[in-house]
Amino acid sequence: MQALNFPKYQFRFKHSEQGIKIFDIIRKKFVVLQPEEWVRQHVIHFLVSTKSYPKSLMNVEKLLVVNNLTKRYDIVVYNADGSIHLLVECKAPNIAITQQAFDQIAIYNQSLGATYLMVTNGLDHYYCQMDYNREKYMFLKEIPDFSR
Repeated sequence: MQALNFPKYQFRFKHSEQGIKIFDIIRKKFVVLQPEEWVRQHVIHFLVSTKSYPKSLMNVEKLLVVNNLTKRYDIVVYNADGSIHLLVECKAPNIAITQQAFDQIAIYNQSLGATYLMVTNGLDHYYCQMDYNREKYMFLKEIPDFSR
């Protein structure tokens, strides 16, 4: 798989009939290694190992209903009170981050109400903080470390 713009992490792999699988430390199972999954696993390790986000507050690839359509978000990190701290949208490295990706995460966030948003293809990362009182958002240089 392609080198990504993240620190180096140790991953567990195995071969199966479906191809190579990578172990997801949140879902606690091996999942088929596709380009978007490669990015997703790097983000998970980045959040846990580098930014101190607790695994116990993370959800990966869960269903979400938006405008009567079933969607699936990539990663959500909760606060201890159950509110959503961070929503992450992952794209494969060969997919450019365009307005369409920002529109997608914005639509998901209408239902979720996350404080922070992250959009990444593993090479380019975009972070923003929501300001619901002023109905705007502010781009950040990096996502903050998790504070309990």
